[in-house]
Amino acid sequence: MKIEKYTKLIGNELLPNIQLSTEGPFDPIIVRNFSNTWKTIGSGNYAGVFLHHSNPKWVVKVYGRKPEDLKKEVEVYKKLGNHDSFSSLIDYGDNYLILKRIDGMNLFDAVVKGVPISESVIRDVDKGIEYARSVGLNPFDVHGKNVVMSDGRGYIVDVSDFYKQGKCRKWDDLKKAYYKIYLPFIYKYQLRVPFSIVNCVRKGYRLYRKIKKGNK
Repeated sequence: MKIEKYTKLIGNELLPNIQLSTEGPFDPIIVRNFSNTWKTIGSGNYAGVFLHHSNPKWVVKVYGRKPEDLKKEVEVYKKLGNHDSFSSLIDYGDNYLILKRIDGMNLFDAVVKGVPISESVIRDVDKGIEYARSVGLNPFDVHGKNVVMSDGRGYIVDVSDFYKQGKCRKWDDLKKAYYKIYLPFIYKYQLRVPFSIVNCVRKGYRLYRKIKKGNK
């Protein structure tokens, strides 16, 4: 599909038919989609992600808050170029990005559904982080909902905060939990962890890091 036709679909059928909102600072965007032709396939802290049936190779990421950061994310994708651990930028508008689709399941959902997370996924993400640093970026906010696995490979699907400065411990802390808790217990015994527990841990961790940062 030509990009001109695709952007016309975004303007006519997607943007007028979605609502993005949030309940609190630690909650992801809530997506309400009234379109008959666009499917909601994900949401994050700042944006919703949508797929049109006519082009399954591309997705549209629409910013619901902090739209001023969109241009920064565009610059991040330009620095990343084409790398196996990341999506790539096709085009963008005032409040959306068109990205190459990476199909798979994020690590948060994998824990809830009991889908095994292999060590190769963790190693792939480590390689992606190392590459991002090599091109002058700071891999920030890499966590269970921003990492997708497919066929034993790991991909970082949200790079919107890679321009930020400072140290982010989310991926390091997730890896510690993976090797100390997930592999010896959840992975070994093929356990499913209820959504309520995983989500409570996610919120508690975010609050803990915010408090700890504020006390420095």
